[in-house]
Amino acid sequence: MFAVVTPDTIHLPPGTVVRLPGSWQDYQALNKQLGDRSSPRIKYRDGEILLMAPLPEHGRKVSVIADVVKVLLDHLGREYEAFTPITMELPQESGIEPDYCFYIENWQAIAGKDRINWGVDPSPDLVVEIDITSYTDVNDYLPYRVPEVWLFRKNQLVIYRLQGDVYTVESSSRYFPNINVSEVVTECLKIAYERNTSAAIRELRRKLTSES
Repeated sequence: MFAVVTPDTIHLPPGTVVRLPGSWQDYQALNKQLGDRSSPRIKYRDGEILLMAPLPEHGRKVSVIADVVKVLLDHLGREYEAFTPITMELPQESGIEPDYCFYIENWQAIAGKDRINWGVDPSPDLVVEIDITSYTDVNDYLPYRVPEVWLFRKNQLVIYRLQGDVYTVESSSRYFPNINVSEVVTECLKIAYERNTSAAIRELRRKLTSES
């Protein structure tokens, strides 16, 4: 099955990544054509448009890792807002769709809002990305100054933290400094694949309760 991208039709087989030269106006037109569809995903950067159709494992991993974040936040008694899907845009500069994002320190700034004004409202505090097709580049989040990005690639969680104008790899999360989140995510994904997601999350809650 071939990828098809025309003014009338956009169809990508699962796992396909298409890179096209294009302007911000081209990106906006494709976004309008896609409407509210969750696939393919689309991003814009530096005169280039990227389209990607996720594989089934992509969605499963996103769901598990997002659930892990929610359980950890609940365990710590932190307030938060979570979004997926969501499109982040800075006109003429960038357009990106994170797999999952969380407002933790800034949740009050966007609570109850139907629309977020990028460049005025704060960006998410934490973004979660699953990269199976080499579609993700952590630097796509630099224009938005997202404080922390979790990138799951090659069965490993990498934590990137914004330091000045660059992202650096860190061993711990600023939001969970006393928790080895990489180890927690690996264990939960293992249980989810051996059994199911609900078993993984129940086991995580049990461990957190027994350790507290």
